[in-house]
Amino acid sequence: MHNPISVSADGNYSIEFVECLASCGTAPVCMVNEELHENVNLDSVTELIRNQTRKIGHRTAPHLLERRLIFKNIGREDWTTDIDCYLRAGGYEQLKQALTIPRAEIVNKVKNSGLRGRGGAGFSCGLKWSFIKPDEKRPVYLICNADESEPGTFKDRYIIHEDPHQLLEGILISCFALNAHTAYIYIRGEFPEGARILERAIEEAREHNFLGKNILGSGFDAEVYIHRGAGAYICGEETGLIESLEGKRGYPRIKPPYFPAALGLYMCPTIVNNVETLCHVKHIIAMGGAEYARLGRPNNTGTRIVCVSGDVQRPGYFEIEVGTVTMGQLIHEMAGGLRPGRKLKAVIPGGSSAKVLRADERFKLKQRQPDGSIIEHEMSIDEIPMDFDSLTAAGSMAGSGGVIVLDDSRDVVWVLNNINEFYAHESCGQCTPCREGSLWMKKITDRMLRGGGVTEDPHTLKTVGDNIAGRTICAFGEACAWPTQSFVQKFPEEFAARAQKPTPPPLPPEYTSDELIEKESIPTVPMAHDPGWEEAGAAGTI
Repeated sequence: MHNPISVSADGNYSIEFVECLASCGTAPVCMVNEELHENVNLDSVTELIRNQTRKIGHRTAPHLLERRLIFKNIGREDWTTDIDCYLRAGGYEQLKQALTIPRAEIVNKVKNSGLRGRGGAGFSCGLKWSFIKPDEKRPVYLICNADESEPGTFKDRYIIHEDPHQLLEGILISCFALNAHTAYIYIRGEFPEGARILERAIEEAREHNFLGKNILGSGFDAEVYIHRGAGAYICGEETGLIESLEGKRGYPRIKPPYFPAALGLYMCPTIVNNVETLCHVKHIIAMGGAEYARLGRPNNTGTRIVCVSGDVQRPGYFEIEVGTVTMGQLIHEMAGGLRPGRKLKAVIPGGSSAKVLRADERFKLKQRQPDGSIIEHEMSIDEIPMDFDSLTAAGSMAGSGGVIVLDDSRDVVWVLNNINEFYAHESCGQCTPCREGSLWMKKITDRMLRGGGVTEDPHTLKTVGDNIAGRTICAFGEACAWPTQSFVQKFPEEFAARAQKPTPPPLPPEYTSDELIEKESIPTVPMAHDPGWEEAGAAGTI
C-alpha cells in the first residue's frame, strides 16, 4: 500500500516516505522506483526523474587506523561484482580449502578465532555452531540475517552491493562445516538492488559449480535461496525472522525452548548468523583461527566494521581491529571530527537501541593485563576502546556497530522522540509491555516537544521503560526501553526543562489533549462523591 505525500499534476510521479535505506553515512538518500540514490542534491531533484541511473558512489580510501579484511575490495575503482573479478582476486580459494578439511576442524578454527557475532548480541560464533550435533539426523539449516534495520547501521548493505561473492563463499564454507544443505539469505525488503545482485551472484557461482550438486567434486550439495522481507524491524530478531521465513507473522518465539540451534526453521536445528559474521569465516580459513585471534584484543578478536553517522564531518564506514581504536580516534580522526564551532554532547555507540553515553562523563573500566591481572582505569568518553567488553563496562554496548554522534546543537528530547517514534512503529505487538509502552513513551516525548510536558513526565518515562525491559519475549523490549532509560538518566536537566507544567487531573499518563498543550494548567475538578459508601462501613450495609 502506497501513501504518497505529493503527486504530480499528471499523476505520473509521487513522493512518499520510506523505511530506512541503510545509508546513514550518505544522506540525503532516496529511491527512484527501486534504484537507490545517495548524496542527493536537493536543489536538483528533478534530475533524478530525467536520469534514473543507479547512483551509489560512496567510495572511501582506507584510513591509516583501519585494517580492512571484509572491506578490502569495497570502494576499489577497478572492482566489480561479477564472479570473474572475484576469482582474479583469489575468490573461492578458501571454499576449495575448506572442502578438504574435516567439519569438526572448521568449527574448532572458528571457535579458536574468538569470532563474536557482528549483528548485535556479540555471541561466540564458534560456540553457537558447536550446538549442532555432529550426528544430527534432522536437516540442518543456515540463515544469513541480512535484515539490516538498526538505525545508524549501514555496513551489510555495502557488502551485498559491492562484494556479494565474499558473502556467498562464507555461507558455503559455513554450510559445509555445519553439514547444512540449505541456506537462506533473509534480506530487507528495502534492498531490492541487493537482492538482484545476490541472485546474479548465486547463478554465477552455480555455473562454476561452487554451489548446487556435488560442489567441486566433493560430494557435498548446498543450495542458497534469497528471501525478501517486507519491511519489519522485528524480523531482524532471529526467531521472528524464522517465523517470517516460514510464512507466518514475524512474532518472536519464546526461548527456551525455541533456541534456533535446537528448534529453528521447521523445528529443525538452525544457525542464524549476520552478513559480516559469515564473511569473517572465509578469512578465518585463510589465516587460521589462532592467527585471526591475534587481531584485536583478547575476547574481542578480529576486525569489525563500524558505521559513523550524525554530527561529524566525514560520516561513513570504517573497518578496525576490535579494541585497537578509541572512541576519540574514531570520531575526531577517522570521521573528521565535529562541525566547526561545535562540541561533543553524546554518543550512541551501537545503533539506536544502545544506551547513550554523555560526553562529559567519566567511566571506570576494568581491563585485563597481559599477565592476567585486572586493573581499573578511569577514562573519558574519548579514551573508551571500541570493543564489546569496554562499551558494555561503560554502560552501553557495541551492538551492531552503528555509532551515532550528537553535538551540542541537538535537543536530546527531540532525539529521544525520534527514536521512540521508530520503536513505537516497529513493535510487533505480541507482548503487552512493549506494544503499549513503546507507544506511551512516544506520546509522552511528543507532547513534551509540543509544549505540554508536565512535571511527572520524566519520572513516568523512566517508569514505563523500567516496566518494558526484561518483561518481553524478545530483546525488542530492551531495544525500545534502553534509549528512554538512558536519555532521561543522563540528561535530567533537559527533560525537566520540557516538563514544567503542573500535573493535570487524573488521566492516562500518555494522553495528549490540546488543552494540556495550550493551557498553563488544568484545574482539578472534584470527582463525584457518595458519602453512603463511608457510612456502610466494613459490613457493607447502610
